[in-house]
Amino acid sequence: MFNFALRRFLIAIPTLLIISLVIFMLLEAAPGDPLGDVPLTVPPDVKEKMRAALGLDSAWYVRYFLWMKQFFWVEPLNLVDYTFGTDYAKGMQRVISFQSRQPVMQIIAERVPQTLTVVGMSYLIGVSIALPIGIYSAYRQYSWFDQIGTLVSMIGFSVPTFFSGVVLIIVFAVKLHWFPSIYDTTHRVTDWASFLKQVRQMAMPVMVLSLYNAAQISRFMRSSMLDNLNQDYVRTARAKGLTERVVVLVHVLRNSLIPVVTVIALGVPTIFGGAIITEQVFKVNGLGQQLITSIHSNDLPMVMTLTFIFAILIVTFNLIADLLYGILDPRIRYD
Repeated sequence: MFNFALRRFLIAIPTLLIISLVIFMLLEAAPGDPLGDVPLTVPPDVKEKMRAALGLDSAWYVRYFLWMKQFFWVEPLNLVDYTFGTDYAKGMQRVISFQSRQPVMQIIAERVPQTLTVVGMSYLIGVSIALPIGIYSAYRQYSWFDQIGTLVSMIGFSVPTFFSGVVLIIVFAVKLHWFPSIYDTTHRVTDWASFLKQVRQMAMPVMVLSLYNAAQISRFMRSSMLDNLNQDYVRTARAKGLTERVVVLVHVLRNSLIPVVTVIALGVPTIFGGAIITEQVFKVNGLGQQLITSIHSNDLPMVMTLTFIFAILIVTFNLIADLLYGILDPRIRYD
């Protein structure tokens, strides 16, 4: 398994380099100008100096390699001078946002807790709900539980989050006044009362995302369980006298988790990416909202960095899923 993981890691390096180049070239070809909001009264020579200060006067390949160099620089530095995403303190460089003139990684680090709190909690709740529902729905196929679970899953998967989010705001915030309609990102938990306030403001966005995640994963879990329940090894296990609990929860479940692990593992990067639509609806100051804001303001360093981080997470968790296959299924060998 170590050799397999090492090979996959070595393959991932050129893959990510190609992805980074594609991201950079797509944003280069995209319409818009970081200086598009500059007033028309600004003289052309001043505007050219501003463009040079941002590093936009350099060739594309120079800016690409500079961005890649800045991306992998992690040592904290004191900001001295800004040019195109550059901190020249002690001759070293970091990615700087065009919009806020702050280090991109610093802005991301400030917003990650908000994203992980809301989106991460919703994903954990969604997975925790989806797995038992999918298992029991498959075992009791066409029962009333299966019918209700299928109906709820179809609704949760079909209704867009921006619609369900607005419906929850109208019902629970406007009509019933149970929960706040806007997420307060400045709120800090210091005592029991502040903790309850945090739970109340998290309730609706977590509910929306949990329903969507649970609907998707439960359908995969149910389908995978149905494929394995009628296999020969299940009949053999029952013929040997094993209890139904052992047959279902040990033999069938272990094999059924293989395709579900792929869905769960590839869904984890979306936690760090944030729920773009839901964060906009509930005003959660997370990475999804930051990405939308950066796109609107043509903040190229921020958009490139966030997109590349998402690509790294997807490649990483894809590798983790492949390694978990060998743990779940002893027939899989990586020799």
